[in-house]
Amino acid sequence: MAGPVGPPCYGRAVARVKTVLTCSSCGQQLAQWAGRCPGCGAWGTIQERSRGTASAAIGLETLAHDGDDERRVSTGIAGVDRVLGGGLVPASVALLAGEPGIGKSTLLLQLVANLSTTGLPCLLASGEESRTQEAARARRHAIPGAMASFVPGRQLGAVIEAARVHRPFLLAVDSIQTLRDPDGGQVPGGPSQVRACADALVGLAKAEGIAVVLAGHVTKDGDLAGPRTLEHTVDVVLTFDGDPRSGLRMLVGGKNRFGSEGEVSWFEMTQAGLTEIDPTDLLRSADGEVGAATGLPAAGRRALAVEVQALVVPTEGPVRRQVTGLDGRRFQLVAAVLDRAGISLGRSDLFGASLGGVRVDDPACDLAIAAALASASSGVPPPPGSAFVGEVGLTGRVRPAPGMAQRLSAARAAGISTVFAPGEGGAASGLRVVPVHRVRDVLTWASSTPRGRTA
Repeated sequence: MAGPVGPPCYGRAVARVKTVLTCSSCGQQLAQWAGRCPGCGAWGTIQERSRGTASAAIGLETLAHDGDDERRVSTGIAGVDRVLGGGLVPASVALLAGEPGIGKSTLLLQLVANLSTTGLPCLLASGEESRTQEAARARRHAIPGAMASFVPGRQLGAVIEAARVHRPFLLAVDSIQTLRDPDGGQVPGGPSQVRACADALVGLAKAEGIAVVLAGHVTKDGDLAGPRTLEHTVDVVLTFDGDPRSGLRMLVGGKNRFGSEGEVSWFEMTQAGLTEIDPTDLLRSADGEVGAATGLPAAGRRALAVEVQALVVPTEGPVRRQVTGLDGRRFQLVAAVLDRAGISLGRSDLFGASLGGVRVDDPACDLAIAAALASASSGVPPPPGSAFVGEVGLTGRVRPAPGMAQRLSAARAAGISTVFAPGEGGAASGLRVVPVHRVRDVLTWASSTPRGRTA
């Protein structure tokens, strides 16, 4: 006779081992062996690996709030806090992406130094520079980095072990491309290495409650050097942008699981490191310049007054179109619409730029580009104290732009008195808003007597 049947055994799993075929170059799994990986095209990279299931009991927890889930910790830099949504969240992972030499290492060092001086332990793992070089950077920018801890950031295991031993509030990794997992079987910076190291650091952050900030390089095309899936792994994506030849920098918030997206802060690289600034005076010059018009592009939840410049040079040879800081395709579109509207640009070299090296890709700046091109072609400057807002369509009609309240606020702060924009027109808190429906409506001043061209 069979004995009594005991209660079912919940929470236990029988250990099983299964082998899978994985590409050591890109990490893609295959159902059957192949000489060449169908994902990355590499030869001889398909290997067998064992995959086991957990044999320990699975612990379950409730979703009850403990009152500490949304705790924010200030970084000591107001602009960084604003882009993050109020500060760093414990156990979160943020990616700081930017071109090499833009200032990511300096920003990380300032964050580590600021938090360390408040009594929060921080650990800087650098594979880009040695401890001596980091100390020299701190002295050069007068950053008080004596309180921060340092660990070489080349080996993933050493970084994770140091973090588990020292239990820092913040672990700053500079950069994710220099970190290497010995089990990854690929050189640092490769797709599988970056993905494996990022996954391990995300697991560390969630298990140990450590905030992690990863510096990541981007390519010339603006993509993260490594797999795009890294952006989906982290909680926050910050983009550090600007012209390396100038001191102006822009920190833009992208993906953010703990706050709003699209927030922007402006910094200037000085002898004392990165300092937050108001870019209004740097992005506009004096009124009355031929070929210069002011646009009001959106920058997160705010807007900025940015000067757009154009140069029109008649030519007998093949025409050129060259822009700096502007969307080249939209620049050519606006030029074609103007040419059809009666402002002859077809046989001229056209050059466009934004003042201060800032990137302007808001379609609402189309009208400012049109005004700058019309001014450069006619030799007549736009009306003094004016700004232009609106998206130009292929038919020449000007469409309204969202967020006009923020744009008008930026215009007032910059001392602008007249805004040309689609709408009913009228006055708006001290501003004169001139209604615009088609491109030719806003460029009547360009047909007046030229004042003469300037070089």
